[in-house]
Amino acid sequence: MKQDINQHIDRNRDELIDSNVNSQRRRFLESELESLIKYKETHPDATTDPTPLDLFCNENPEAPECRIYEV
Repeated sequence: MKQDINQHIDRNRDELIDSNVNSQRRRFLESELESLIKYKETHPDATTDPTPLDLFCNENPEAPECRIYEV
């Protein structure tokens, strides 16, 4: 079952509370959580969990990877 963005945010927050999380994992979670929150702010109606590319393109819309070409 695919989780939604709110579940993903909650899961990251819950994991960050754990004092046993190593520093590398903590940095990843903090960065991902920040990106998820920004994504949620710019896509308030979004319910599905965004992909890493969705998160990247939300913050870097001019990146070549994010360009959309119409045919």
